[in-house]
Amino acid sequence: MIEEITGSAGMIAVHRWPVPEPTWVAVLVHGYGEHLGRYPHVAERLNAAGAAVLGPDHQGHGRSAGERVLITDFETVVDDLDAVVDLAAAAHPGLPVIMIGHSMGGMIAARYAQRHRDRLTALVLSGPVLGSWAPTELADAETIPDEPLDTSTLSRDDRVGEVYAADPLVWHGPFQRPMLRAIAATLETIDAGGDLGDLPTLWVHGEADTLVPIGPTRAGIDRIRGSRLTAIGYPEARHEVFNETNSAAVLDDVVSFCLASLP
Repeated sequence: MIEEITGSAGMIAVHRWPVPEPTWVAVLVHGYGEHLGRYPHVAERLNAAGAAVLGPDHQGHGRSAGERVLITDFETVVDDLDAVVDLAAAAHPGLPVIMIGHSMGGMIAARYAQRHRDRLTALVLSGPVLGSWAPTELADAETIPDEPLDTSTLSRDDRVGEVYAADPLVWHGPFQRPMLRAIAATLETIDAGGDLGDLPTLWVHGEADTLVPIGPTRAGIDRIRGSRLTAIGYPEARHEVFNETNSAAVLDDVVSFCLASLP
């Protein structure tokens, strides 16, 4: 189910996976170039654990408005995400909210937690872009290569890459220079934005991730980690741990963390 709200740069498509009597709310935050329509299996697992699930396609992504993959200020994306949390609060007053962000979505979710920690019960970061990210160095290059993503970096399951490559709502073109600069600026903002205090935080990462290598992320996590961080690395897993060959175990870890974090 998809509904539309007005965001910072036009229409934002909000995906919803409801359950009859939820006990908590999960807000999903997707990564660069993709969309939340790739996450129904994640939503179904969270539904089974009692969560009402929702989340946006970011501006310029998926079914939302805006020039493709062009975000010049991620603070506006955090604003849009807060509007989605408002939707959740209106539909499910008083229920705890847990945010789950993947890749660039992990960066966005971390920044959201810095700005709106009081609205969250817990935070889950999957392969988050934090600390530094090599593609941002292309922002000052004379030309930005127009090369398709090597889909084998997503998962050891070849089907994941095949579906990704055929998805018309996934961006398959080059990086936008302003977008890379905005990501770099946001990483600096997060580094200077303070730690997450006592917010329960789960960081999951594929140890064989070459798209968002675990080392730079670890450095970024160390700058913002609060007092309640749980970190899990998955040997041989690549970037999309929710789509990996061991995804069932990863989602079990996420659900166990979420349920343990509920009041």
